[in-house]
Amino acid sequence: MLKQFGWSDALQQQFAMHAAAGLVPARVVVQQRGLYEIATEAGELHATLAGRLAYEAEEGDYPVTGDWVAVLARPDEGGATIQHVLPRSSSFVRRASGPGMARQQVVAANVDVALLAASMNADLNPRRIERYLATAWESGAQPVVVLTKADMCADAEERIGEIEAVAMGAPVVAVSAVTGAGLDELRAYLSPGRTAVLLGSSGVGKSTLVNALAGRLQMATQAIREDDARGRHTTTHRELVLLPGGALILDTPGMRELGLWDAGDGMSTAFSDIEALAAQCRFHDCRHESEPGCAVAAALEGGTLDAARWRAWGKLQRELAFQHNKDDPRAHAASRKVWVQRSKRNRAETKHRQRYE
Repeated sequence: MLKQFGWSDALQQQFAMHAAAGLVPARVVVQQRGLYEIATEAGELHATLAGRLAYEAEEGDYPVTGDWVAVLARPDEGGATIQHVLPRSSSFVRRASGPGMARQQVVAANVDVALLAASMNADLNPRRIERYLATAWESGAQPVVVLTKADMCADAEERIGEIEAVAMGAPVVAVSAVTGAGLDELRAYLSPGRTAVLLGSSGVGKSTLVNALAGRLQMATQAIREDDARGRHTTTHRELVLLPGGALILDTPGMRELGLWDAGDGMSTAFSDIEALAAQCRFHDCRHESEPGCAVAAALEGGTLDAARWRAWGKLQRELAFQHNKDDPRAHAASRKVWVQRSKRNRAETKHRQRYE
């Protein structure tokens, strides 16, 4: 049973020390409010956290759907206690919403493919896709942009081209769960033993897509609102589903927002076009404002760099910097010093221009 859920020889080697302690391997298939359902060789069991793990685990280290764990199993009771979480091969992390210090939330673990779902309706937003791509590249999983409800879009080719322009090499697949269009192309990324996570806002059709891929009613679905083309939360928990072809897909609740968390490398990949332009600037510390020889400014003026994409890059960079400064007082002080110097320089330049006008 564990091989169906992706168990491998490499994982078996990692697990040796836990096996010596009398524990057995399992994979978390459902996570809901601190309660877990896990897959073991003895079948699916209900599980809770061991007291020591619950007390000592750092933020982001608690088990989530997709995690491999070492458990003390009680198959006769249908229960188990999770003692340890195995090292993750990948993790999809976002900044948790709420007041106070920034907190990370691991949405999914040990996934090979990140299916970034967006509906081809009035709510299709390239800026949101860019944000998801940055987080997906950071996770270590292969991102695939999935445009759902293709049968409801009158200008599908134009919208697909719009998203391909910001995907930076990530595949873009348009699908329809109603007509079946694009599903075979999507299945090519869902080979046996691989795990995919399905991510996106509420109402984009994630659960409907899972049902279409599974060939059965696996997840509950709900219609979107007609007034703004946005959806309501349907999925309320994270569940790992075994598909008929042998792949696994993890459905997740819709996310109203996706706050970036330590996604510097992911940003570099998602915005590789801007990174390449910045490397061509005359000065290595170019602010891309009014400096001579700025390749970014030239691309904006020439129309080869979309101004909206440039603004989106700046917004996400500021978001990452704010998060970093919030958690690191020294970084905050250094950042403030840079902005003070920049403000003084701008005031001096303004006075100089005014003097000779």
